[in-house]
Amino acid sequence: MAWSNSKIFRAYLHGSLTRTAPLDLDADTLKIALFNNAITPDQNAAAASTAYGAGTWTAGNEVYHTGQWAQAGLALSSPVVDQATSGVVFLDAADSASGATATLSGFYGGLIYDDTVTTPVPDQGICYTYFGGAQSVTSGTATIVYSINGIMRYTL
Repeated sequence: MAWSNSKIFRAYLHGSLTRTAPLDLDADTLKIALFNNAITPDQNAAAASTAYGAGTWTAGNEVYHTGQWAQAGLALSSPVVDQATSGVVFLDAADSASGATATLSGFYGGLIYDDTVTTPVPDQGICYTYFGGAQSVTSGTATIVYSINGIMRYTL
């Protein structure tokens, strides 16, 4: 089936609401790792299967360039949880960019995960984002431009 959309993991939301996954989205180190089209993201996966390096998100499917876009991803810069708009809560961050001479081929989306919390699930996934098809850069800068509506958004 491969990539088809962007989703928030159900296990992340459940863990947050039940306080069993102590993720602090605007204080923890959040990362985005890039992945190829050999995977099929599943928003309903168990928490342990949403983690970086587990389940679908194994290193064998990751796209990276040492020194340009790190294996295990880039830390999100300036993450913030915002509720400034009536009826909306969202996670946003500054756009993520590789080094200036990156060569990355065939990445379709990214896993956003918490790299700080180690229990109950180390590197637990928060959400995944689909880039609309194959993306590549050759000896240039790869930039992930997050939506003006944020990385993930709850409309209440």
